[in-house]
Amino acid sequence: MPSAKYIDDYNHVCIRTKLKGLSPVQYRTQSATA
Repeated sequence: MPSAKYIDDYNHVCIRTKLKGLSPVQYRTQSATA
């Protein structure tokens, strides 16, 4: 089972090429406001 730190880093720090260079949280926030 992944640790809480890994999940937090994955969602907030890791940049995804398929998400236009944004982290998953940034992408969802941007999509919600558009």
